[in-house]
Amino acid sequence: MAKMQILFLCTGNSCRSQMAEGWARHLRSESIDAYSAGIERHGLNPLAVKVMAEAGVDISGFRSKTVDELPEQEFDYVITLCGHAQETCPFFPAKTKRLHVGFDDPPKLAEQAQNEEEALTHYRRVRDKIRDYVQSLPASLLES
Repeated sequence: MAKMQILFLCTGNSCRSQMAEGWARHLRSESIDAYSAGIERHGLNPLAVKVMAEAGVDISGFRSKTVDELPEQEFDYVITLCGHAQETCPFFPAKTKRLHVGFDDPPKLAEQAQNEEEALTHYRRVRDKIRDYVQSLPASLLES
């Protein structure tokens, strides 16, 4: 059976979509070819890299990119992870199924943090929620 082609899409491809790609590559590489992109390019979030490394997943070599920078290919699923990406998701061929699975935005949650450790608690919580979602793949997609 061919691997499922999944694109995780978020506004800036700096945090949530990068985490989702990292988890999918780490947990589901036997059944999923995972990619991530943004509507815009905001750069790789260093705190996202840090909390993923804590969980044993190295995304330090990833880079923030837009959909236009992806290699030419068809995706089975495009999964938007934030409301803005859901609203502004570019056109994909008809065979591509679009899903929205929203996750809180760690940088936004961490804006009021008193220090980095407090900020990291937000990143860890979202990281773990994304991990839990990715662990349900691809079975949860086939049910939808």
